[in-house]
Amino acid sequence: MAGVESVGEEHWCLVVPKQEAEERRRRLLEAGLLDRRYRPRQEGDTVLLPLTDGVPGAVLREFEAVPERPDLPRHEIVGGIAIMQENDPAGAGRLLASRPSLHTVLFPETPVEGEYRTRRFAVLAGVPTTRTRVTEYGLRFDVDLSHAYFSARLSTERQRVLAAMEEGERVLDMFAGVGPFAVTLARKADLVVAADLNPAAVHLLVENITLNRVNNVVPVLADAGHLPRYGFRPFDRVIMNLPLAAPRFLPEAAALCRDGGTIHLYALEEQDWEYLSLIREVTWGEVIERRVRTYSPGKWHAVYDITLEG
Repeated sequence: MAGVESVGEEHWCLVVPKQEAEERRRRLLEAGLLDRRYRPRQEGDTVLLPLTDGVPGAVLREFEAVPERPDLPRHEIVGGIAIMQENDPAGAGRLLASRPSLHTVLFPETPVEGEYRTRRFAVLAGVPTTRTRVTEYGLRFDVDLSHAYFSARLSTERQRVLAAMEEGERVLDMFAGVGPFAVTLARKADLVVAADLNPAAVHLLVENITLNRVNNVVPVLADAGHLPRYGFRPFDRVIMNLPLAAPRFLPEAAALCRDGGTIHLYALEEQDWEYLSLIREVTWGEVIERRVRTYSPGKWHAVYDITLEG
């Protein structure tokens, strides 16, 4: 059918019990039968799911058409900031107008660079700031993108690691940044030591510890390569989220993790199991590799879950 712009036009649909609506919607979507040009709607204790065609059991009902989405440029959302992939002020204006939750649109003028993992940004639209607040699974993080790296795309990964933890673990976050892993894992940990070399990141980390009322995260301003000298008792779990450089700190991580403990090594790679030989040079034990997200064409963000063997 051609696109319908009128509101209240009759259309084929299935009438399903409210408690079954999500499962039926998913099955129709998978089968290509859910017409996404119209909004499903509730009618009493049932939900009306619009169809692309008449099927057995379908009835005619009136539906409201979904408004066409504006042509928006590619972007990543971090709190109230959108980061665009192209320097397009006109597109930034459309993007800002399309999302009431946004206050700023940025364009990165440099890649992530330097020992502090920062980027320089140009403000394309909105409030001239690189600071925002991110809400993630009930936690809040103050972020300044020009002073400390932050990726909202790892929120699901942080929850995965949290789910894998046992209550009362001792955790080391070797490259903590503003604290998204550290504060998240504090929900189960007995202690989290959160280290970073970047003073601005550690300052924001302290703010976020206070903001979330966490009392078991210890911030440390330190080079990860020096951490074994601090005399820490071995940790149950070590987080290594520094994709561009974390593999070279694996010997330090292994020295800080107990036998039977787990290291989560995040790295950028161009082929599967690219860092397995390096891992085997440092330690033996079970290794599971998985892709976290695409980073660029031919390159992806991967994580190695390494269980140390004594």
